[in-house]
Amino acid sequence: MSGSSIQSHRDLVIWQRGIELCTSVYALTRAFPREELFGLSSQIRRASVSVPSNIAEGNGRLSREQYRHFLGIAQGSNLEVQSQLEIERRLSFGHAEEIDKAEALSFEVGKMLTVMLKKL
Repeated sequence: MSGSSIQSHRDLVIWQRGIELCTSVYALTRAFPREELFGLSSQIRRASVSVPSNIAEGNGRLSREQYRHFLGIAQGSNLEVQSQLEIERRLSFGHAEEIDKAEALSFEVGKMLTVMLKKL
């Protein structure tokens, strides 16, 4: 599915940015109120993990159709992350700078997913 210089999903910039997004979300949610541990914190962490995970799984599939399917799942999870970041911002948990960083990464990943889906 990938170009000749791509040996694995780890070589994909979109996967690398997805990992950055996930680690950014984890860093942000560490500072959430304790009562959010099983609420919003858990939800956004799962969604952020889903982004690079589905990019990797799609890259490992044998057909373009399967790759597109998993990129579509990653795209949905990324939009979920964006929605949850906005909820966090409105709930005023603080840490606006960290939210901005995670949001910028999410927007970047979203643009890359859109391009990849169009190319496939």
